[in-house]
Amino acid sequence: MLAVLSITAPIFIIIGLGFLSARIGLVNREQARGMGTFVIHFALPSLVFKALAERSLGEVLNWPYLAAYALASLSLFGFGLLLARRWRGQGLSSSAILAMGMSVSNSAFIGYPIAVMVTGPTAALAMALGMLVENLLMIPLALAMAEAGQQQGRGLAVLRETASRLLRNPMIIAIVLGLAVSLLELRLPVVASRVIEMLAGATAPVALFVIGAALNGLKVGGTAADVAQTSIGKLLLHPLLMFAALWLMPGVDSTLMVTGVLFACAPMMSVFPILGQRFGLEERCAAALVVCTVLAFFSVSVVLALLRWQGLLPG
Repeated sequence: MLAVLSITAPIFIIIGLGFLSARIGLVNREQARGMGTFVIHFALPSLVFKALAERSLGEVLNWPYLAAYALASLSLFGFGLLLARRWRGQGLSSSAILAMGMSVSNSAFIGYPIAVMVTGPTAALAMALGMLVENLLMIPLALAMAEAGQQQGRGLAVLRETASRLLRNPMIIAIVLGLAVSLLELRLPVVASRVIEMLAGATAPVALFVIGAALNGLKVGGTAADVAQTSIGKLLLHPLLMFAALWLMPGVDSTLMVTGVLFACAPMMSVFPILGQRFGLEERCAAALVVCTVLAFFSVSVVLALLRWQGLLPG
């Protein structure tokens, strides 16, 4: 148990420091947003680029892992959509957003800091691969379905807007550049490599601090049923489905499998309430985000204990 706490406690202590700093006014919302911008536009893209550029293309494009990650996430998205739409009587828009909350992880701000403490450099590669699935498949699919539920006839416009945002996304740009460097087997100049390494090293602590600061002020409102659906789906079903998909998929080594499961254990992405706002679901999404982030401390600890008991954790 102490070994598990040595992994989870530092992560949630930094989140707590961010929350406390915002609570007492040491850091305001604009400052926290500025730190988040630094992570999204500089630190995280550097980390993703470094993970891809330093490996061969064959190692980077791990198709079994990509397939398993996509299969698990899509399966849960479909189940969440069916649960909300058919069994709970929700509209298509709210069903799609709730299903997205169940099946898309906060890979950058929580998933990576957890995984890197357990599996080391493999975490950065797994994050880059997971982001391909999340940014090119899961999020566009969910938003397109949510827009379709608004019955505003903006289907093609939404697809164009989504594609335009993806092309300007710093993480997507970093993935493309990293794949290009890997394909061409290029070596970066020493100075450039050192700058990228320094920026990448700032990702985990700053990201965790920002998550804590962002949680300050979020109100746990909304319906209990929506919060329960997203929390159970995200923290329980997503890791279980991810483990099954990665375990059954040939060609996925044990370290990458553990890393994928740890990413699935993370709560939903921090912009979940912002994405839900367009459809009048901001309060419900914010409530789910707060509850999931708090409960993740316990669920991640349980998953780590189970992985250690099964002898799957390195070391």
